[in-house]
Amino acid sequence: MDKRKPEWTPADAGSEFASRVVKGVSAASSPTKQHAAPRKHWDVDALQKGISEGNRTLLSRAITLVESNSVAHFEEAQELLRRLLPLSGKSIRIGITGVPGAGKSTFIENFGMYLLNLGKKVAVLAIDPSSTISKGSILGDKTRMEQLSRHPMSFIRPSPSSGLLGGVARKTRETMVLCEAAGFDVILIETVGVGQSETTVRSMVDFFLLMQIAGAGDELQGIKKGIIELADLIVVNKADQDNIQRAQLAVREYNNALHYIRHATKSWHTQAVSCSAMNGTGIDEIWSLILQFCEKTKSSGSFEQRRKDQTLQWFETLLAESVLNRFYQNTKTKELLPDLRAQVATGEVPVAYAVSLLLNP
Repeated sequence: MDKRKPEWTPADAGSEFASRVVKGVSAASSPTKQHAAPRKHWDVDALQKGISEGNRTLLSRAITLVESNSVAHFEEAQELLRRLLPLSGKSIRIGITGVPGAGKSTFIENFGMYLLNLGKKVAVLAIDPSSTISKGSILGDKTRMEQLSRHPMSFIRPSPSSGLLGGVARKTRETMVLCEAAGFDVILIETVGVGQSETTVRSMVDFFLLMQIAGAGDELQGIKKGIIELADLIVVNKADQDNIQRAQLAVREYNNALHYIRHATKSWHTQAVSCSAMNGTGIDEIWSLILQFCEKTKSSGSFEQRRKDQTLQWFETLLAESVLNRFYQNTKTKELLPDLRAQVATGEVPVAYAVSLLLNP
């Protein structure tokens, strides 16, 4: 794969500016040195300036900052997000999910290139599955989307799911804010497509695209899971070669089923279409439907209302996480928890009573 980095803006070419982002650390220092000093302090002013100018190098560093679990980085990350929040919200946020093997990465590659040819700036946030054993991830989306990753108007950020339910990285929402502040018009979020990730992605995007394949026995299975109730568009991929008729049949089955299912978005009727991500057929129709969706939902007010509801849901989720984290960090909880766990496991103490002891020590 060609690993050369294309030029982005004049700011990108200035290594001195990029090096100021991390105070006291040279941007040219080698990451292979064993005793390299850790990056502790981030220049929020430089990050803000670089992102607002579309500097992809500094955008990557800012995402690293907001993804950090370090307490020392939290305030700097939140200050950066506070400053950039007024610049966000202008993109179309599209979630893309589907069964493994449905061709999501190939679709995103060709769909992204189609949008770039229209003059759009495209960011892809690809959630990579983390190993449950090693906790590592493949992070291979830049190799699967080789053409898209080399384009100077695109940005691909593979993020490990870290084993979270549904495979969606915890900081995806903050990353979207940064990408929007950097001027990206379309943000595509690709999930691992396993189990309950669809619900999580639905809660952070404007338009939710479900990708399926024909002839794999997934048509009725998708209906049983209730995934279709979340989708704004169902795309039957791989409608090419000798699979065209099967794809067309699957589209008819989905559209028939959609008559009996509540649509995911007010003022929008979910439908199914076919495409071939491999040769690009049907991609223009999909983009046209997305634009129609935005026009209708914005005129009805449901577009803005969904974003408000999603922000409130985000607030409630983070609040619950913070309360739970503070509970586990409490000194008294740390003292009581090991013994109570052991007693609950052996049946010495009722579960509800053990919980009450922790909540009322």
